[in-house]
Amino acid sequence: MIIGVPKEIKNNELRVALVPGGAALLKSYGHQVLVERGAGMGSGFTDKEYETAGAVLLSAEEVWKQSSMIMKVKEPLPEEYGLFKENQILFTYLHLAAAGGLTDALLEKNVTGIAYETIQLPNGSLPLLTPMSEVAGRMSVQVGAHFLEAYFGGRGVLLGGVPGVPVGEVVILGGGIVGTNAAKMAIGLGANVTIIERSADRMRYLDDLFGGRLRTLMSNPHNIGEAVKQADLLIGSVLIPGARAPRLVTDAMVQTMKKGAVIVDVAVDQGGSIETIDRVTTHDQPVYEKYGIVHYAVANMPGAVPRTSTFALTNVTLPYALELANKGVASAIHDNTALLLGVNTYGGQVTHRAVAEAVNKPFAPLNM
Repeated sequence: MIIGVPKEIKNNELRVALVPGGAALLKSYGHQVLVERGAGMGSGFTDKEYETAGAVLLSAEEVWKQSSMIMKVKEPLPEEYGLFKENQILFTYLHLAAAGGLTDALLEKNVTGIAYETIQLPNGSLPLLTPMSEVAGRMSVQVGAHFLEAYFGGRGVLLGGVPGVPVGEVVILGGGIVGTNAAKMAIGLGANVTIIERSADRMRYLDDLFGGRLRTLMSNPHNIGEAVKQADLLIGSVLIPGARAPRLVTDAMVQTMKKGAVIVDVAVDQGGSIETIDRVTTHDQPVYEKYGIVHYAVANMPGAVPRTSTFALTNVTLPYALELANKGVASAIHDNTALLLGVNTYGGQVTHRAVAEAVNKPFAPLNM
């Protein structure tokens, strides 16, 4: 199979979908790897390293034109839609629930869109989303603490406080991978941490994990509203695989927050779980203010730490890419139920139920 790796063009997206070692592995199985010139520079990989690994360096247009499967990190942007090739495989984070235009473009060219974020193991875990959720969860507290500084419009609160001064209050919506990693960072800084979660079993797990060092609350509008009032830093980390994130924090709730508090919504690439997150921001301009609250809504947070993120991501994506390349898409998804769940579009139809509902398209079950 011919596998293409274009350079990411999203604002300040410095990750790359394949490291030179991965290119060498694919090459060893007889596949051809095409890499756009400069694609790995942001993560510290030179063109020479890819050439040494056996990859061919080309322009973006040639990579898209010649490849049977495209490996990316982030969803294609509108300027890339015209590069799609009929019946091509696209293996990347797609986040189609928040990108109706991309869905239309994939269907028009019969692209097989396989989304990292909906590949799901029988135990319910999301193996290709987990490492980036770990990165984003840890970063959410890091950037939240940064924008709490008065210079950036924040309350001027040090999350860990100092002796004789109250510590900061961190409220986290969702106790999954993002929320758990955010809690680790916030507790490490010495903040008071509250996780709002809908699963009683997950709350028991978190209580055991942190040994009573955080507070858990059942997710309902009353508890959310009361916790939001107290937050210096509010982190949205709710995920429903393939679907749009549920709006849990209303506009009215945000208006009750302390002036200068900070909101970081990690779920923004799935539409956001906080009603006042009404736009996606970039690493160049990461925040905006509404009701006196600082809002951080960068959709590619791990792109700010590309070296760490690229290794973490490609460690888990490469085995699936190799399976697709070795077997072809039909056999690979027939043999691997986790990979089957990753298929969002196939043969001009939407094949993931949650995505279909989110983009208001008919759902076509994929039976392979």
